[in-house]
Amino acid sequence: MLVENLNNINQKIQLACQKAQRSVDDVTMIAVTKSVESGTAKELAELGIENMAENRVDKLLEKKMALKNFSSIKWHLIGNLQRRKVKLVINEIDYFHALDSLKLAEEIQKRAEKEISCFIEVNITGEETKHGFKPEEVIEFIHELAPLDKIKIVGLMTMAPFDASEHDLHEVFSKLKKLQLAINDLNLLHAPCTELSMGMSNDFPIAIEEGATFVRIGTAIFRGA
Repeated sequence: MLVENLNNINQKIQLACQKAQRSVDDVTMIAVTKSVESGTAKELAELGIENMAENRVDKLLEKKMALKNFSSIKWHLIGNLQRRKVKLVINEIDYFHALDSLKLAEEIQKRAEKEISCFIEVNITGEETKHGFKPEEVIEFIHELAPLDKIKIVGLMTMAPFDASEHDLHEVFSKLKKLQLAINDLNLLHAPCTELSMGMSNDFPIAIEEGATFVRIGTAIFRGA
């Protein structure tokens, strides 16, 4: 079942890339393993999946330990991170997708032993239930990060409303793309901002059409689409 689901996802990624005249090599699928046990995550690793994500610190550490023999896996923390837990996880991950405050950035700076690739979380739609900066706040925040040499802003992340129409999805994702390009044009060493983490199981083809470079897929892998 995993093989069939992964094949279906890869076909959808290829089709979306063709539609947008993009290379499939520009899109990385991250397997979000929060709903499965370590044994299933191991099956994915054996199938060649090399990017895995969790939204909770304890679960990420648990799975990383269980899959320690798969040294090529890149680990992504995609959930909101409490400052008191930064020291537990920040040196165990390759990417952090939910940087949403200066205080959190300062705690990461304090605890990190290496440069951390971070995505700034952007709340494009202004939903009260979602974390993240308003789009108009992001560039000022990036300038505030300049003294923090352990933080590298590789891109932006957002989540579209789950029940959004196709038209609204295109709008949300295209707005994040425009913001990413504006930041990239600033040519800041600490914020190259070349990446876009957007799109999940229900909307990743549209996210790819609008420029996603990382898509976060869970349900479609484990339950099918």
